[in-house]
Amino acid sequence: MAEESFGFQAEVSKLLDIVANSLYSNKAVFLRELISNSSDACDRLRYAALTQPELVKEDPDLKVTLSIDAPARTITIADNGIGMNREDLVENLGTIARSGTAAFMDQLTGDKGTDMALIGQFGIGFYSAFMVAERVDVLTHKAGEQRGWRWRSCGKGEFTIAAVPQAARGTAVTLHLRKGEDEFLDPGRIRRIVQTYSDHIPLPIVLKGAPGKDGEEQGGEETLNAASALWVRPKSEITPDQYKEFYHHVGHAFDDPWLTLHTKVEGVIAYTSLLFVPSVRPIDLFHPDRKHRIKLYVRRVFVTDDCEGLMPSYLRFVRGIVDSEDLPLNISREMLQHNPVVGKIRSGLVKRILDGLKKRADNDGEDYAKFWDSFGAVLKEGIYEDSARRDELLELSRFRSTAGAGLVSLSEYVARMAEGQDAIFHITGEERDSLAASPQIEGLKARGVEVLLLTDPVDDFWVPAVGDFQGKPFRSATKGGVTLDKIKPREGAHEEPEEGAAEPPAAAPGLDALIALLKEALKGAVKDVRVSERLTESPVCLVADEGDMDMHLERMLMQHQRVAVCSPRILEINPSHELIRRLAAAAAAKGEAAACQTLADAPHLLLDQARIVEGEPLPDPGAFSRRLARVMERGLPEGDSNR
Repeated sequence: MAEESFGFQAEVSKLLDIVANSLYSNKAVFLRELISNSSDACDRLRYAALTQPELVKEDPDLKVTLSIDAPARTITIADNGIGMNREDLVENLGTIARSGTAAFMDQLTGDKGTDMALIGQFGIGFYSAFMVAERVDVLTHKAGEQRGWRWRSCGKGEFTIAAVPQAARGTAVTLHLRKGEDEFLDPGRIRRIVQTYSDHIPLPIVLKGAPGKDGEEQGGEETLNAASALWVRPKSEITPDQYKEFYHHVGHAFDDPWLTLHTKVEGVIAYTSLLFVPSVRPIDLFHPDRKHRIKLYVRRVFVTDDCEGLMPSYLRFVRGIVDSEDLPLNISREMLQHNPVVGKIRSGLVKRILDGLKKRADNDGEDYAKFWDSFGAVLKEGIYEDSARRDELLELSRFRSTAGAGLVSLSEYVARMAEGQDAIFHITGEERDSLAASPQIEGLKARGVEVLLLTDPVDDFWVPAVGDFQGKPFRSATKGGVTLDKIKPREGAHEEPEEGAAEPPAAAPGLDALIALLKEALKGAVKDVRVSERLTESPVCLVADEGDMDMHLERMLMQHQRVAVCSPRILEINPSHELIRRLAAAAAAKGEAAACQTLADAPHLLLDQARIVEGEPLPDPGAFSRRLARVMERGLPEGDSNR
């Protein structure tokens, strides 16, 4: 078969260009990444061989081999794992198959410091080879297939693939080093890199044909790593750096773990888990498949990283491994989903993670706030999905509120509720600042009542599912029926009247007439028109009726075509606002020409004003523009058109 040429996916080309310009100051990470890939390939072959032992019959001892050719200026990282065929090469080495890749690449700025943080969040895996190589050759042969393949690229926009008649099982990645990268031709340097970054790899990493540590010639192979599974070692023998490097390996990550949980469980069910919570949000956290990234081993043999029953989706940010002593090695993926042992392991893992999060939250609230900003939106999915853990998850949850810039727990919120307040008030939307300035919460803020500002899409679902916390019901500030008369204003709140202050103006005498006029003019466009208790600064706002769906949820469902049209809202008016007072006076003027002209446009302008503040689209922008122009004309002095 002739050599074929392919173009890299656009995102890969951009990433390679950044990598080729030495974005990383520590270039040695390329060796860690390639060894990690080789380890994964061996794990997958070991599992496939459980049902197809012929795959490893001729070469059963799995390992990673490093070879240096100083005259040719090459270093080769080879394994005898599962290998790849032509389709695997195109898919795995020509594209980045992760959700959000294009959006991630758009964030790159060209600033070295900023882009380093972004790519560190993303992880570059195989492509890290181009940090030190001017050309990369991959020779591979998939276990059980007849033909081998060669992949070759200089990292400049394209790659080639050709069939090769002879190739050993597995994959060999050969890096043709650039000028100035001679340090990676030094066996001593390679030895130190492996022992620093890859000592935990649970299969031998050998250096082939290199001088020994004392400089003597050594024609055989030198094993560079401990070659034992890190998670089976006693915790007292594992250093923080070893935990960190294992996290980099198992999570294919470049950040440091925010939380490390190493647990050995013995008894009716025996298993070991080594779990990590990242310090940086993975870019695929909101991928639609919502899969976790936990690897399952059975007696130190890799089985799968796709066992749905092992970890709930709301903990999918957790990375790590679980090694069971009680599952059969030849268990199928389908059987795993319903295995009672997996269910019990899952329960234990979830408890361990939530306990670890609670301990961290209790001991260091500021540090926990960083975790919450990265993963809180995912953890809240569990409030809706996992009723058995709901109380624990509610205690772990943190929220932004009108009380300040920091986060607040529900327990803290309840403890500082105002006198006479019997509900937890909240408002949902996209932007915190917009919610904080929403007219629907003006009256609550004026009385010093704290309002939770909920900006994650999942908030619209878990709040109605939960109903209450510690006996205090959740109440949306955008629904009708919010009464404030029982709530005593806090000291210093806006509604607290100062001694000697003037009484607020009484409602205009034409208010009833104005309400009747608004109801008639807006018939069909709104459900009702009411005097508002909640408004203190704005003239109008829209609210949902007590039994209707929350407005933000309904808009969101409409955007996703889950509902055909939004329900009519209630228009609330502020009787103390000067605009409403003047309109009420105009309504009481009965028949005066100026009043009739003003009141003709006012109802729809008020409604459109409320829609704009709410963030809803205007049904007829042209009509709004014409009405606004007429009102402005009437408010301006007449000019001389002949000038």
